[in-house]
Amino acid sequence: MASSFLSVIVPAHNAAPYLGAALESVLSEGRRLGAGRLLEVIVVDDASRDQTVAVARSYESRHVRLVSRQVQGGPGAARNSGIAAGSGEFLGFVDADDLWTAGRLDPMLAALNDTTRHIVFGHLRQFACPRMDPELLGRLHVPAAPMPGYCAGGMLIRRADFESIGRFAEAAKVGEFIDWFGRARDAGFSPVLIGEVVLERRIHGANQTVQHQQVFRDYAHILKRTLDRRRPREAS
Repeated sequence: MASSFLSVIVPAHNAAPYLGAALESVLSEGRRLGAGRLLEVIVVDDASRDQTVAVARSYESRHVRLVSRQVQGGPGAARNSGIAAGSGEFLGFVDADDLWTAGRLDPMLAALNDTTRHIVFGHLRQFACPRMDPELLGRLHVPAAPMPGYCAGGMLIRRADFESIGRFAEAAKVGEFIDWFGRARDAGFSPVLIGEVVLERRIHGANQTVQHQQVFRDYAHILKRTLDRRRPREAS
């Protein structure tokens, strides 16, 4: 099988209501790449109990592949499985309940090709899911203004650079991107933030699926690892 130009990794756990829209947003961008630049989309089902697998399989004729995990490992493990299954020179990501924006790849690729050892990010815009219960929506704050998208879905990177930094941490159920981004900065990679909105983040009330106590515990461990890595350099 020939190598792809871009691999897009989609971790999915019980994401059947949203996965189709996420895949359509990515495939639309794939058509913009032009001849000779193949996009492959890898959906990693993270032990879903709904129709996530069926939705993913319905797209298999459109450069979408399914990787199934039998034990739920969280987004870090799912993304790592997708990266291992892909062959793209570049790596992109989107969560199964989010959307890529139209035209995002051209400015991101242009910024990436103008630099070396960099990671390109764009801005993200949040939106309330139309299916959300109105009472729940009234309790949530969904900012209208775009914000810097320093997250996996807002990023584009060369595979070789990603692998030199290392893959996502799998022990933590949340915060795996913060840990990876800290290691990237430690390795000398500089983020490039472009002005375009490249990601639409869906707010539906179930985005955070772990207990608050575990969230804080994972973030504390990630912060400690980041500080421990930096202390030897600061002391030298």
